[in-house]
Parts: sequence; structure tokens; C-alpha cells
Amino acid sequence: MRAAILSFLAFIFGLACATGCNVEQLEKVAAEIAQQQNQQAQAPASGTTTGGATAAPTGDKIRIASFNIQVFGQSKMNKPEVMQVLTEIVRKFDVVAIQELRSSEQDVIPRFLQMINSTGRNYDSIVGPRLGRSSSKEQYVFLYDKNRIAVEPDSVFTINDPSDLLHREPLVASFHAIGADRSRVPFRFTLINIHTDPDETDEELDALGEVYQLVRYSGPEDDVILLGDLNVSYKKLGALGKVPGITWTVSDEATNTLRKSSYDNLVFIAADTREFTGVAEVYDTEKEFRLTRDQAMDVSDHLPVWGEFSAYEAGPSAIASGSAAPVR
Repeated sequence: MRAAILSFLAFIFGLACATGCNVEQLEKVAAEIAQQQNQQAQAPASGTTTGGATAAPTGDKIRIASFNIQVFGQSKMNKPEVMQVLTEIVRKFDVVAIQELRSSEQDVIPRFLQMINSTGRNYDSIVGPRLGRSSSKEQYVFLYDKNRIAVEPDSVFTINDPSDLLHREPLVASFHAIGADRSRVPFRFTLINIHTDPDETDEELDALGEVYQLVRYSGPEDDVILLGDLNVSYKKLGALGKVPGITWTVSDEATNTLRKSSYDNLVFIAADTREFTGVAEVYDTEKEFRLTRDQAMDVSDHLPVWGEFSAYEAGPSAIASGSAAPVR
């Protein structure tokens, strides 16, 4: 118990450094979170997953996706047939959280953006630092359509993890949608991009429960979506799955290309993020591009997962349970 408390406090102080929040305020929030989780035995609600072809988005909806592009580096960039598929996949979504960028050279994403934008599109990127305990470092990436999505100023940071609870500390960024109706309040949301270590999922999912709550309480935005390669199904989310009100978009459908395991997901609190339309999908790369299994594996051993959200705020929603107030 003492180790867990110390680890929790380490996250608090780390986030305080990263976000400029008042440490005493975060400690109070942490105490309320701990009390809340002890008092509530939460049964997570399942998300909605639909199959079929991906239709074109409309002006009042946005699509947020996650995609582990297996060992994304120079070797993959030098395969035109693979890059054509990856380029077309990204263009189907408004924001894509990418995991497993693995290259010591920093030209992969700029070159990828040139391919994506070669048809007149207007995508940009957020690239995190190289992370990992071994020599095989990875980076998180957000790709977003600037015609549909804007980054909130000073909102991008990597979680400070002084206790080294996570192999690859999540990349956090906040955005708002650019809807067709400028008279309406745009949907503002924060994304937490994560790739857990497959050998330490229990420990990391418990840590991510703390990360999720701290990001949620430390900023002005209650619409917080954790997305990425969790290396577990929704049934094994640990402390993350016990966050009161938490839900997910992928339940029983496999998200790896071999269609044997469910690793990737979008996770958020349903009552906070009422902008979710209930439409979500595991994007079948093999089927959509009429690839052989081997060709699909060349693209990635994971499939993209995505959810659809309103481009406009759904209205006031509770930031926290009980008397806890958001930390500004």
C-alpha cells in the first residue's frame, strides 16, 4: 500500500511540473479520487462497435482514431504499396493517434505528411520524444486535419513519470473541432496516446487509471479520451477500467490483423463525453483494400480503431463526482 501511495504522489508531482498545476490542489484531488474508487465497485459499460465500410464524415461529426503502425520507420517508408495504404487510412480520419514510430531519423513523419497532403489535404503533426527503457526507442504521434481540427495552445506534454511506472510515458494534447456551424460551441477534448508494455500490462493499466484521473482533473477539459495499444482487452483494464463511469469503444472484436486478440481501444467517461455518437469501428485494412493477409501484415500487425464524435459540445456535463472541483 505504501508503495502504491508513493507512486501515486510521484504522478501528482510529475503532472504538477508538466502542467503548472498547484501541487496542494492535486493532492486534494488525488485523495478524493482514492476515496471515490474505494467506495465504488464500478461495473464498466461496454462501448459500441460496428463493422462495415467507413463512410465519409459529415461536417457536424469528427472521427478520432488510434493506430499502432508496427515498427514505423525507414523500412516501411521505402515500401510504396504499404505507404499508399497508410496514407489512405489517415485521410479517413480527423485525428489519428499513432503508436510505434521507431526511427532515429526524424524525417519519417514530415515525409509521411507530404504523401498525405499530396492530394490537397491539410494535415499536420504532433510528435513526442523518443521513449523506452531499451535501445529500441518509440515515439507517439498525433496526425490531424487542420481544416477540421485545431490544437489548443500550450496543451501538449508528455506525462512526467519519475517512478518509471510506464515504459513509454503517454503523450497528451488537447484539441477542438472546427465544425461547419461556427455559431455553435466546438467540441473540445484531450487525448492521451499510450502504448503499454505487453510484459507489464497489469502494472501499467493500474498506473494509467491514475494518469487518466489526474489529466482529467488537472486541466480545464473534462472530455478526456485515452487511446492506443493497451495490449489487453476491455476485460483487463485494471484500475483504468474501474474509473467511475468509464467506457470503451471496442468490446469483443479483435483489433490485431490476425484477428485473434483485442488490444487497441478508445477509453473515456461516458457521462463527460456525451459527444460520442455511439458509432465506432475496428477498421478492417485487409477487407477495405482487398489485401492478402501477408500484404495486410506488411502494413501493420494492428488494425486502426476509431470512434465518431459530434463536432459541437453536447452541453454542460459534470466534471467530477461529489464536491471535488476541477483544478485549473
